[in-house]
Amino acid sequence: MKIDFNKGDGLVPVIIQNNQTLQVLMLGYMNNEAFEKTIVEGKVTFFSRSKNRLWTKGEESGNYLVVNNIQIDCDNDTILIKATPDGPTCHKGSTSCFSEETAKGFVYDLQKTINQRIDENDMNSYTNKLYKRGINKVAQKVGEEAVELIIEAKDNDAYLFKNEAADLLYHYLILLKTKGCTFEDIESVLNKRKKAITKCIVHSQPLV
Repeated sequence: MKIDFNKGDGLVPVIIQNNQTLQVLMLGYMNNEAFEKTIVEGKVTFFSRSKNRLWTKGEESGNYLVVNNIQIDCDNDTILIKATPDGPTCHKGSTSCFSEETAKGFVYDLQKTINQRIDENDMNSYTNKLYKRGINKVAQKVGEEAVELIIEAKDNDAYLFKNEAADLLYHYLILLKTKGCTFEDIESVLNKRKKAITKCIVHSQPLV
């Protein structure tokens, strides 16, 4: 990975993107030393222009940015890092430094919470209690929620329909956990199908 640090007097801009939601979290700068430190430690380290030193994001707050993937642009002078944030990225407490609070990607936060309740064996958690009842009970609950959603779909109450849809998604995530799968696994399957469909369309012959 060859990065041209000379164009910006030793610094290159670094875009940080949430690895799961793809939301842009912040922009910072790196010199070669900061980049190498990021590679070695697996946590995003910038060169702070105001402090004139290396600065690991989260070194004071504990809200680190754990590196998942690093890419450089076609001119080799801009870095894109997909990372998993340990907490709010902005020092003001928001998810993104661009003040964009959005429900997009919330399903991953929900999946993380579900996993924590189960992995930590939270005895007061409904999620954990249902999980411990086994696959049959979890699958049954998903079926019940699906039926309730279908019933509401036949009526005109948007509020109830949305709530039943949320209940189904929540229990569906528990089912995925019970089966040792993740929402990302399902996204991957859908993505492969999309690519297959696109390939078929591109290579298909005209009907007439």
